[in-house]
Amino acid sequence: MKKPTIILSSLDHRGQKMIRISYTFEKQLAAYVKAFPGVRWSRTYGCYYLPYSYNRKNELFHYLVAGGYWVDYEQLNRKQAGKPVEPKTLRVLSAENQARLERYQQYLRGLRMSDSTVQTYGSFVFTFLEYLGDKPLSAIDNTSVRLFVEELVRRKKYGISSHRQLIGALKHFSVLFTETRIDNPELVRPKRSRLLPTVLSQEEVMRLLQRTPNLKHRTVLALIYSSGLRISELLNLELKDVDLERKQLRIRQAKGRKDRYVVLAESFIPLLMNYLNSYRPTKYVIQGDGGGRYSGSSVRAFLKRSCQRAGILKKVSPHTLRHSYATHLVENGVNLRHVQELLGHSKPETTMIYTHVARRDLLNIRSPLDDAVLKLLKDDKNPPHLSLSGDL
Repeated sequence: MKKPTIILSSLDHRGQKMIRISYTFEKQLAAYVKAFPGVRWSRTYGCYYLPYSYNRKNELFHYLVAGGYWVDYEQLNRKQAGKPVEPKTLRVLSAENQARLERYQQYLRGLRMSDSTVQTYGSFVFTFLEYLGDKPLSAIDNTSVRLFVEELVRRKKYGISSHRQLIGALKHFSVLFTETRIDNPELVRPKRSRLLPTVLSQEEVMRLLQRTPNLKHRTVLALIYSSGLRISELLNLELKDVDLERKQLRIRQAKGRKDRYVVLAESFIPLLMNYLNSYRPTKYVIQGDGGGRYSGSSVRAFLKRSCQRAGILKKVSPHTLRHSYATHLVENGVNLRHVQELLGHSKPETTMIYTHVARRDLLNIRSPLDDAVLKLLKDDKNPPHLSLSGDL
């Protein structure tokens, strides 16, 4: 069955240029469009839209094509009010490469990979096929892959995590398309970085919440921290998953397609009830425009503003609140096995990183320098105002 065509056009919404996303309604397609970061629903125009930028236009186009949809963007590039338009640089795959992409995505689904992984890997392979052009599969070798990876990582400024996902996507590509001359074992993922996570103190968390005046925004931040949620888990949380009597939340099909229960903080319940009574969501706990899921980009935007108001200089993301939740549990003596279950980690080694952040026993050890200065201060021969900032 042929998938519907999606039309991208220009929309002036509240004085700002937006990308209008139009299509013949289909439930699966609507869910796919809503999943793209930053997409919002307009009740006025009855469509989904996205703030316009050249990069976002390209990203949206590739995302939709990777999903197997046809995209018509001609209206978006038309001249408006005498202003020149950007040159048309968006490209579609050849029919042959489009068929390969669809076969690749079907292969991933056959491996029972999550929709998120299929979309991510599909986007990487779309770019790879676009890079190769009409090059036959039999001519693709490790050098082709290396040059592509080097160019893409440099241009997109990928971090270690995205780089590892890219290699993973290409490994599956080489397994599926045996006609290539790619030596799979030679495709090596970069080693994971072992950086310690950024963590807020409990005082900083409280200051952050107090400096978030919007009820919905404060509820979002308090919920992420109080239950240690991933941003995707927050956005997918439905009203039916909230059990007020047992004071817990059911997280469905989280990372690794696992369900789990997490604690619903007793102190959070009054805030939650205030939010529910004020906003009256119908399906999702944190509901976006048009009754759909809320946008992750919106969460990151108001979190940044709240941090500025709270005077927090650290680089904070929604995941920082999850890191802080885990760290504070460990500091309060909660067993690591329990922390692992609450966070939904499949490996205990992942949870162990919080023992390096939450080592209050080590941080409370006094430096020998402090002992030396204190010893000098206790000596009656030395002046009482002795300090390192002046002459000893």
